Amino acid sequence: MIFTETRGNDGTRDAQISFSGALLSPIASFGGIYSPKSLTPLPPDFLGQHIESSYQALSLALLEYLDIDIESSVLRSALALYDRFDDPADPVPLAKIEDKLFVSELYHGPTRAFKDMALQPFGLILSNLAQQRERQYLILTATSGDTGPAALETFRDRPNIRVACLYPAGGTSDVQRLQMVTEAAANLKVIGIHGNFDDAQSALKSLLASPSFNQRLDELDISLSAANSVNFGRIIFQMLYQFHSYLALVRQQEIELGDEVVLHIPSGNFGNALGAYYARRLGLPIAKIVIASNANNVLTEWIDSGRYDLSKRQLIATTSPAMDILKSSNVERVLFDLFGAARTRDLMRQLDDNGWYQLEADEHDQISEIFAADFCSDEESMHYIKQAFDAGYLMDPHTATCFKSCRAPAFADRVNIIYSTAEWTKFAPIIDQAINGNRGQADRSALEAIAASANVEVPPMIASLFEKPVAHPDVVARQDIEAEILKFLET
Repeated sequence: MIFTETRGNDGTRDAQISFSGALLSPIASFGGIYSPKSLTPLPPDFLGQHIESSYQALSLALLEYLDIDIESSVLRSALALYDRFDDPADPVPLAKIEDKLFVSELYHGPTRAFKDMALQPFGLILSNLAQQRERQYLILTATSGDTGPAALETFRDRPNIRVACLYPAGGTSDVQRLQMVTEAAANLKVIGIHGNFDDAQSALKSLLASPSFNQRLDELDISLSAANSVNFGRIIFQMLYQFHSYLALVRQQEIELGDEVVLHIPSGNFGNALGAYYARRLGLPIAKIVIASNANNVLTEWIDSGRYDLSKRQLIATTSPAMDILKSSNVERVLFDLFGAARTRDLMRQLDDNGWYQLEADEHDQISEIFAADFCSDEESMHYIKQAFDAGYLMDPHTATCFKSCRAPAFADRVNIIYSTAEWTKFAPIIDQAINGNRGQADRSALEAIAASANVEVPPMIASLFEKPVAHPDVVARQDIEAEILKFLET
């Protein structure tokens, strides 16, 4: 599998690199990122051969088909980490909600969010590569709430790895914050910043491209990478569960092999949606990828009109904070795959310089062929949480945003799969308000109230957070992030 640069080559980097090269150095020329040069559809009999395959066996077969330059033994060890999930035999259960509507539950890992699906194997592979190269690596990550805990979990005490995690102070749930700031391993640094996720992500990209920061890291003999979905090492593992959920439907005789399904994906940074896009490119029968947004509905506008416009938008804090994102990094990879590097560079330059770009009519037609979109208000989300709870299903507010789009008449004759990105425990006060009417509860009280109402237990990895000491109290201004990270590395 060969990777190339989404905005073309500036002469300072190799124009084509391997998967491991893209994983270790994710930022490309002109501020772009790395993307597959091409994707060859799977053989016609691939799905039929894997109807009864376990998640790990299916994933290994897909990764080996993609021909990435990671040894099979390392891939097997990385995929074996799914045995740490709630049910090793089925780490990604598929719940039937009603006729033709299913939820793929991606949150049964150690940090109770879908980011574990990618970051558990990613951490082992990256550490292994660092050891092979006898190099120390600093892994930067910016989080809107779920990437941070998952990255810290996977890299904790990994050899040759240090992590600096940026999160927006006040922009995550209390549980998400505690998952980060109570991580006490010596190779981890968590930094709150004054700002929102877009500020954190922008700071991360600036550091990755900063000559002075990279020069100082060279002096410290440290290489630089990232754990956000700008890194294709994340994306490749987000392609796999689309195949698993499809084959689960075949096994359950809900569809026949070859039937098309509709995927509904709550989206912020577009990584999960991109995984679905590549699965479709590989030949998975997907009729439509439906992007569900909250009030920060820039993706809805882009898909509906072809206009990506940030010029008059301010980020809105919602009850689905992991989706409170305006500049979705992974849209760039779709632009590259459909329109090429020159056009992608032009569009991204327009976005950076003017705050917006407009696709041509034929370009928009190509987007509309693949994607549909809708957005859900906080009030609508609360309604869907309560409605589902009364019918016997407990879900988080991000999953709830998909319940609006999946009711659209256009999808009524298809089997619909919602990709649930987080467990209810990550956003307990909102859910408690929706199902019990309790307003303003602290996370701990809300967790207890929901557990009592739903007759479930709070998972021990969540319940124990409230007893752990805070190891990372720092909250800094954006201009102080670089100094804070260097102080961590130089200590």
